[in-house]
Amino acid sequence: MISLIKYSDKSQEAKEKLEFILNRNQLDYGNVQDIVDGIISDIRKNKNQALFKYTEEFDKIKLDENTVKVTKEEIEEAYTLVDKKLIDVIKKSASRIKDFHEKQKINSWLEPSPNGEMLGQLIRPLEYVGVYVPGGKAAYPSSVLMNVMPAKVAGVKNIIMTTPVQKNGKINPNTLVAANEAGVTEIYKVGGAQAIAALAFGTESIPKVDKICGPGNIFVALAKRTVYGHVNIDSVAGPSEILVVADKTANPVYVAADMLSQAEHDELASAVLVTDSVELAENVKTELEKQTAVLERKEIIEKSLRDYSAIIVVENMDKACEIANTIAPEHMEVCTLNPFELLPKIQNAGAVFLGNYSPEPLGDYMAGPNHVLPTGGTARFFSPLSIDDFIKKSSIISFSKDALLALQDDIIAFANAEGLTAHANAVRVRKG
Repeated sequence: MISLIKYSDKSQEAKEKLEFILNRNQLDYGNVQDIVDGIISDIRKNKNQALFKYTEEFDKIKLDENTVKVTKEEIEEAYTLVDKKLIDVIKKSASRIKDFHEKQKINSWLEPSPNGEMLGQLIRPLEYVGVYVPGGKAAYPSSVLMNVMPAKVAGVKNIIMTTPVQKNGKINPNTLVAANEAGVTEIYKVGGAQAIAALAFGTESIPKVDKICGPGNIFVALAKRTVYGHVNIDSVAGPSEILVVADKTANPVYVAADMLSQAEHDELASAVLVTDSVELAENVKTELEKQTAVLERKEIIEKSLRDYSAIIVVENMDKACEIANTIAPEHMEVCTLNPFELLPKIQNAGAVFLGNYSPEPLGDYMAGPNHVLPTGGTARFFSPLSIDDFIKKSSIISFSKDALLALQDDIIAFANAEGLTAHANAVRVRKG
């Protein structure tokens, strides 16, 4: 089961465990990259022909130009197949996500000055965004909302979604309802590396986009990484993770349940508790065993807890925050008597959940902030998905003659120092 470690600066066991957790997604992918490269090359060259070939090979469905795109009738049918209560939940979640991301909006600005300078910044949305949604057995309508709503709020006019079909040849109706509620423009029945390639380079049916976002398996992740540069991407997401900082006042039942909510995602998922209470540590360990025994994804959870999770006992909360900042977790919960007191000490985290009644699944579904978060320690330099991911900024510069001449000598001096005499001349010729 999960290891319980007493941390000290001299504790080699703790340091090795933390290092192992941080490096857990640095795996050998064998020949997967070669397969992905071949698929991308084929799609670039043969477009629809290759796209339909791979869809038949991998998803066991024959598509053509007339059937690859989801129709209005298929979306209407989906609404009849989804429980009305779930539809209401999806709508409520979409509304809360929209409201949160509306607060992130920034406007273009232009600032003139009396001396003839005018500087500013132009904010424009991307024109085409591609959203990849995993399919197959599992369907995650929450991920559809989280990836699409910020783009919609940012003003993206063309949101192109791709997702593989189920065994019955249809897209999961929950996914279609969420996509429609979020405002997706077009939906295509393709998945895998071939879908990423189609979005990146375009085919006769699927338009080329400016940015691709959304989670997927290793083929999708490597395909996104490979096409980066031809298009922008959100990130190459790693396994899910949660870190809980807790003191003796925390409820071990709550803490264990929240750790398990992430451990069930994947065998590579990580759940870490850092506490200054030995009693809490032992109680949480007991609770993890108790709760795991009755959960459906027991085998996945047990491997996650055994290999990539830990309970770490530290001397004080300062050390707990230090370890938390080192791990830079995707999700961080602070379950202490006064959680807001620790907030100034938290430097690296994708999302911070404060208090005993702010569990991680609240952020996944209904709170409003985005659940697409940096993983694998990248919260040190990456941020959650936001409308900033779907806009571009242009600088605005307008000078009068007098304003330019006031800086002329400085510009010429800079240009000459860099050996760029044509730069200097472009300013010098305007002197007369």
